[in-house]
Amino acid sequence: MQIDGQCHCAKITYEAEIDAEAVSVCHCRDCQTLTGSPFRVTALCSAADVRLTGGTPKVYGKRGDNGRLRFQHFCGDCGSPLFASGEGDQAGDWGIRWGSIRQRDALRPVRQIWCQSAAVWIDAVPGLPGRPKD
Repeated sequence: MQIDGQCHCAKITYEAEIDAEAVSVCHCRDCQTLTGSPFRVTALCSAADVRLTGGTPKVYGKRGDNGRLRFQHFCGDCGSPLFASGEGDQAGDWGIRWGSIRQRDALRPVRQIWCQSAAVWIDAVPGLPGRPKD
């Protein structure tokens, strides 16, 4: 599936080819901290399938609880998370952050990881009262 996206301030834009069946939810503590949210949704792809069309993300690396180094790519101006990548034999494995994808409504997660760190109340969300706009 061909997608495109951008950071919140639109200074960084990209296009990519992804597998719409390779979208996952991560409940790890790092994703919770990075998003300020109970989980992060990511579309997986190959680095070769991502093309920056405007701007250059800032990047920093952090070793996760699984021992692997993950590089976080984000906008240095607005702070929007855009991509994650690995090192060594995983350098070509990229994750595009769902919130930056313009076609995100067409992407439904197919799996969850790090469920041991999931917020204890996550299953209650569908039952909460809601309103269409605020």
